[in-house]
Amino acid sequence: MTIAGSPLTVAVRVKPGAARARVGGRFDGPYGPALVVAVHAPAVDGRATEAARRALADALGVRPAAVSLRSGAASRDKLFLVDRPGDGLPEELRRLRDGSAG
Repeated sequence: MTIAGSPLTVAVRVKPGAARARVGGRFDGPYGPALVVAVHAPAVDGRATEAARRALADALGVRPAAVSLRSGAASRDKLFLVDRPGDGLPEELRRLRDGSAG
């Protein structure tokens, strides 16, 4: 459970250069269970990171400005911060990462 107003940390595994962009799936990486974000953008000059940030914001239903990179600028494994997450955001994140139970 997150405290209202406190940022939510989201572990992400970016797959740059993907044939189709998509957010969903799980990758057990260095930060624990991570959400898989596949993007068209290549891993050049931060373009894949920026595309992943925007895709994550869209998938979670928040403004792109609310999502910022915390660590992993030069890695496929990244940590993003979501500023002021809503009450349902942690559950939506789990659904995207682990699939729905129903």
